[in-house]
Amino acid sequence: MRFKGKVVLISGGGTGIGLGAARRFIEEGANVVISGRRQDKLQAAVSELGASASLVVGDVTDRGACAHMVTETLKRYDRLDVLLNSAGVIGNGGVADTPPAEFDRIMQANVYGVYHLSQAAVDALKQSRGSIVNVSSVTGTRPYGTLLAYCASKAAVSMMTLTMALELAPFGIRVNAVEPGVVRSELHTASNAVADYAAFLERAKQTHPLGRPGEPADVAAAIAFLAAAESGWITGECLKVDGGRYLTSLR
Repeated sequence: MRFKGKVVLISGGGTGIGLGAARRFIEEGANVVISGRRQDKLQAAVSELGASASLVVGDVTDRGACAHMVTETLKRYDRLDVLLNSAGVIGNGGVADTPPAEFDRIMQANVYGVYHLSQAAVDALKQSRGSIVNVSSVTGTRPYGTLLAYCASKAAVSMMTLTMALELAPFGIRVNAVEPGVVRSELHTASNAVADYAAFLERAKQTHPLGRPGEPADVAAAIAFLAAAESGWITGECLKVDGGRYLTSLR
C-alpha cells in the first residue's frame, strides 16, 4: 500500500497505459482522478475501478481544461501527490507527407498537453512535495522514418522531463518518465495508424527481444515505482520499459 492516502491525477486515464496505471495506484491505496476527452471511456473505467476513482472530462490541448482537472482534483481530495501525463496520440508520416495540421495535432496532444497539465499542477505538487511521471516512448530516442511528428513529440517529452526535474528539484518535486515500446492499447487503433493491428502485435514478437509486445500493467509497474517513496532519490530518469526494443537500434 505504497500510495495509501495519496492522490493521483492521470491524463488519458480511460484506456491503455493510463488505465493500467490507475488500476495499479488504486490497488496500492491511492485515490485516483482520471481525465480524458471521451466521457464514455472514462465512465466505463470508473465503473471498473470503483469508489477510489473519479473522472474529469477534458482535453489536455486546452489550457483551461488542464487547470480545471487540477482544480477538481483539489476540490475532491484537497491534495495532489502524483501527476501522470499519459494522454497522447500517434500518426504516420515523414517530412515529405505530413500535413501541417497533422503535425500540429500530434504536438498539441503530446507536447503541449504535458506542458499545460504540468504547469497547472506545479503549485499543488509543491505543497505535497509530490512527483510527475511522463509517458514518453522508445521513439523519443530511436528514430522511425515514417513517424516524424510522433518521434519528435516524444523526444520533446523526454527532454522536458529532464529540464522539469532540474527546475523542480529544489521544491522536492521529482520528475521522471517511462519510454515504452509497443504496448497493447488503443493508441494505434484510435487514430487508424495501423491497418492490421493483429499483424502489428504479432510482428512485435520479433521486433522486441523479449518476444512479446507490452501490456499496460508492465508499464504501470514502472510508473508506480517511479512515483513511490522508495525511488525518492531518483529524478530526471527516462526509464525504458520496452522489452529490449531500444537495444535493436544499437546493433
